[in-house]
Amino acid sequence: MFGDSLSAGYGIPTGKSWVDLLQQKLEKTHYQVVNASISGETTSGGLSRIIPALEKFAPEIVILELGANDGLRGEPLSITESNLEAIVAACRKHKVRVLLVGMRLPPNYGRKYTEAFGRIYPEIARRNRLPFVPFMLEGFAGNPVDFQADGLHPSEKAQSKVLANIWKGLEPMLH
Repeated sequence: MFGDSLSAGYGIPTGKSWVDLLQQKLEKTHYQVVNASISGETTSGGLSRIIPALEKFAPEIVILELGANDGLRGEPLSITESNLEAIVAACRKHKVRVLLVGMRLPPNYGRKYTEAFGRIYPEIARRNRLPFVPFMLEGFAGNPVDFQADGLHPSEKAQSKVLANIWKGLEPMLH
């Protein structure tokens, strides 16, 4: 797992994040989940860390969930896109399959930026023929009860919903 606070378990008790729930779900398989997510991570930070992470952990699959912090900081979309492309390329060079996880931004960044940001992920998935989860918060993003007080991070109760969204893309990759 290579992501930001949404996957690092920000504000969630140890053992209760969606990534922890994924490990539990995979308990009877040969898969071991390594969570290399960092709260606050951007695609630039991820790009600087991907090769050492690939060399250290030698994964079969990388679930790539980065870009939300780029968008929240108003980073140029071209940088976010090129960083994600470079992370995918590094994974491919190491013969690692990638599940790309898309993100959407709150509307307060303006329609043009928000819509352009949202197009980055499906385009990268299409160009690279990647399995793709369009939005990890699908089905509950607008429901405040499913979020922590900051309104950005899913609550403990919502972690199973995040896992259900990720599982739709990951499960076919496991066979």
